Amino acid sequence: MSPQDSKPLHIAMYPWFAIGHFNSYLHLANKLAQRGHIISFLLPTKTQQKLASINPYPNLVTFFPITVPPVDGLPAGAESTNDVHPKDRSKIMAARDLTQDQLDSYLAQLKPDFLFFDSPEWVPQVARKHGVKPVYYAVFYVSMFAYCNLQARNLPLNHRLTEGDLIEPPPGFPSSIKFRPSEARTTARVFSSDFGNGMTFLEKQDLGIQESVAIGFRSCRETEGAYADFLEKQLGKPVLLAGFLFPDPPTSKLDEFFDNWLNGFGHGTVIYCALGSEASIEKDQFDELVLGLELTGMPFLAAIKPPAGYETIESALPEGFIERTKGRGMVRGDWVPQPQIVQHPSVGCFVSHCGTGSLSEALMGGCQLVLIPLNLDQYINARLMSVDMRVAVEVEKGENDDFFYKEALQKAVELVMDLEGQVGKELKANNAKWRELLFKEGIEESYINSFVKSLRELL
Repeated sequence: MSPQDSKPLHIAMYPWFAIGHFNSYLHLANKLAQRGHIISFLLPTKTQQKLASINPYPNLVTFFPITVPPVDGLPAGAESTNDVHPKDRSKIMAARDLTQDQLDSYLAQLKPDFLFFDSPEWVPQVARKHGVKPVYYAVFYVSMFAYCNLQARNLPLNHRLTEGDLIEPPPGFPSSIKFRPSEARTTARVFSSDFGNGMTFLEKQDLGIQESVAIGFRSCRETEGAYADFLEKQLGKPVLLAGFLFPDPPTSKLDEFFDNWLNGFGHGTVIYCALGSEASIEKDQFDELVLGLELTGMPFLAAIKPPAGYETIESALPEGFIERTKGRGMVRGDWVPQPQIVQHPSVGCFVSHCGTGSLSEALMGGCQLVLIPLNLDQYINARLMSVDMRVAVEVEKGENDDFFYKEALQKAVELVMDLEGQVGKELKANNAKWRELLFKEGIEESYINSFVKSLRELL
């Protein structure tokens, strides 16, 4: 090994201003720091405090504050998409577009080898100015990028996607998975919306990818090798897989309150339901969700935000719900320790919105999976789990309105929880098979080593 090969890499990270993106980047940062590499993590000032507790390597992972500039219509103090209504997320991008000088100053001072980012399109230009190699590191799975990428569809970067564009996969796509009509419509609307500088969300993303030396993913060849090969061919640049990067097992014990409550039920009998840190569903869909959990007759713990227009979970719950489910049902609107909960022996089913982080925790926990994808990448994530890997069942929705009813949720949960039935038995066996493959001794080390080796080759 040459001295250059043993020298630690210095990687600056500048993720999109959303909690899920910060967490995903910090997870990779920790895995790299564990092996002696140096990470300079750029993120909004107040957000640093929220992430300090999950940075076990402060001597190698250093936080550098970014001041979020004021923008018309952006609430004072807002730093990420979690602080604004979904319709105002473009204002977060507008504020981020005003941070070029701060990024420029940090790169001049830090002089890292690489800059990992996932928006916006001007970042590579700032990086190259200082001799820093830009790498687009995506928090979505490869399959989503391969499905929606404009180059893969032979479309110009300024093309505004339509439902018709997305209803079928691009030519040569290595799978039968695809969007449903309502999903294609929603995704096309978001990806074609104006996201600043007269460009769409997808245009900014794909231009950023085009200007990078490589694109990285939190994924592995076992699950997405065919998609990685397809995307690499379309982009004409390296696609680097860092592995699934499963979180380390929780070092802290489950909070006594939750532990005592879950211990009151039998092994594998509790349904855990969570829709992520950002998702807020409308009241009618909220009602169908909690009433569907009630209909199962099983004990359940749900962690969901109050629906739009409601301050608290209690005020939003259907009339009589609390009394009818007393003793077996709990709905929380605040933070819960999800990694510990999904690994509790009483939890037998995880009803998930299909965020990549939650799916990783679900696979670690080994419980049965029911999926309710709510938007964008979550739709393709759901197909990856239910069609490709066959470890989950999706809740049936309307083809044209993306709405699900309580009976559909009840049916999906009962299907996966019946371990004597064909579906439940098959899913449990497939889950065990994938866990054995993905948790095989040395596999994470192999992926991280290969990821670092590929980065060195780009220097």
